[in-house]
Amino acid sequence: MAPAVSTPESAAEGTAPLVPLVAPILFHLGPVPITNSMLWSWGIVLLIVVVVRVGTRRMDASKAPVGLQNLLESLVEGWDALAGMILEPKVSRWVFPFAVTFFIFSLIGNFVDLVPGVGSIGYGVPAREGEALASLPWSLAHVELPFIRPPTSDANLTFVMAAIFLVMTFVWAIRYNGVLGSLKHVFGVKVDSSKWLYPLVVAMFLFVGLMEAISIVFVRPLALAVRLYGNVFAGETLLDMTMSVKPLIAGLALSLPFYFYEIFVAVVQAFVFAMLTIVFAGTLCSHSDEEHKH
Repeated sequence: MAPAVSTPESAAEGTAPLVPLVAPILFHLGPVPITNSMLWSWGIVLLIVVVVRVGTRRMDASKAPVGLQNLLESLVEGWDALAGMILEPKVSRWVFPFAVTFFIFSLIGNFVDLVPGVGSIGYGVPAREGEALASLPWSLAHVELPFIRPPTSDANLTFVMAAIFLVMTFVWAIRYNGVLGSLKHVFGVKVDSSKWLYPLVVAMFLFVGLMEAISIVFVRPLALAVRLYGNVFAGETLLDMTMSVKPLIAGLALSLPFYFYEIFVAVVQAFVFAMLTIVFAGTLCSHSDEEHKH
């Protein structure tokens, strides 16, 4: 099978899948290849910066917030309260900025999947005479190098987000417990036992601690990355499949219910990603009753 198309020059050769697993390369910035998902990631970051600057440019403590400022403050205060219900106040101050940033970025990135033109604007095979919309300029039978791709449907991005969370989890845990305290939190014996049973209890908690360490380092980041990537990628593929149904009106009618379903998925997956960062951080930045006693 031929590899997925990754350059404009090769877009017309062969047949690519509806949504390529690897984000296609649009151009090179020096030696750095720029994919469509990278381009839209930068666009989302720029949009967030502009919206925040515009929404907070006239902040006045003596006046009630209105308009965009009111929306931004409601979003921030809501996530601050949510984090405060799960984490201790000082831990909430550390984790909250990352959680709300992950939520906003993921939410906008997921919604890119619903922008008209995703998967249908780009390089590809020109439409032949007699095919739908063949009379329109630049009409394509199949787009093999789309210009638009939801950033969260690129596994590279979601795994980087999970890696950032993993590194910050270690930073927060060490700030909260110290190095030795963090090791004790994971591997330490958390129950009282008689002297003759103590070696057995130690061995058991060392094994449990090893399982938890594997979960912290590998399972949790993998779960975060794959859940977000898989749901958005599957949604983009599903919409592409329904829109490929002929005739065009049938494709539009078939894709409409899935379109509204993907709105729900976009919100839920962004919320779950941010919420899990709070919960996972809380498991390492908390004291058990036994630790308080000592």
